[in-house]
Amino acid sequence: MLEMQGLDYAYPGGVIALADVSLAIRPGEKLAILGANGAGKSTLLNILCGALRPARGKVCLEGRELRYDKLGLRYLRSQVGLVLQDPDDQLFAASVFEDVSFGPANLDLGSDEIHARVDAALEALEIADLRERPTHMLSFGQRKRVAIAGIVAMRPRYLLLDEPSAGLDPLGVEHLMSALARISAQGTAIALATHDVDMAYAWADRIVIFHNGTIACSGTADQVFNDATLLRDLRMRAPIIWDVAQALRAGGMIDASLPVPRDRESVLTQLGRFESKPR
Repeated sequence: MLEMQGLDYAYPGGVIALADVSLAIRPGEKLAILGANGAGKSTLLNILCGALRPARGKVCLEGRELRYDKLGLRYLRSQVGLVLQDPDDQLFAASVFEDVSFGPANLDLGSDEIHARVDAALEALEIADLRERPTHMLSFGQRKRVAIAGIVAMRPRYLLLDEPSAGLDPLGVEHLMSALARISAQGTAIALATHDVDMAYAWADRIVIFHNGTIACSGTADQVFNDATLLRDLRMRAPIIWDVAQALRAGGMIDASLPVPRDRESVLTQLGRFESKPR
């Protein structure tokens, strides 16, 4: 696992970002990290990838405590990749191929392996047609996917994303989440920090909600969003699909014995199943 144990972190001036946080990301899981601005989400991701060093506590990978020397950080970053919220903070090369190939090239791989990794990453993000496109001629959504492809090409076991849906239109979010589903299906653990409770509910195996630098709750989507009082205290709302599903269940319009639907398609499917039963 990739885990942090008892972490504290404060920014200059004494602003506390994390306080005694312990969290593990399990191999292959899909984890959504929710919370208001300033709750500590981005700080958490930066500590997990070694960009920040905690004041107290430790980060462990595969049971070994992270060493903050050159070899320790190099190994961590070969296993853990972070995609920043703004792709313009990450893209720097003249073309898509050059940008995506930068990471694998720095792993001292051969030319054939670099090309194979770039091609696979571009296919996974459905942007193979952009291979030779200058990066300055990409749309915002395309730049987002190129930034993710650059990390995916390094084949990390843990992929961290900071607000991946920010700035994308609904179709762009749909395409991105489909790409992440394909990457997850190949065994990569994915943890994303987001404000989008609807996306998190539809996608995540587990949800963690941060509040004032601590973990306020953690569990499956159904466990987390079933506590209306806690959500109010954290200034959050339940996903729209959750509210709709609960209302339909209460009204007898969908079968309460079925799992709570997580997306629009599941709601429509359950409505169809229920209505097709003999009365």
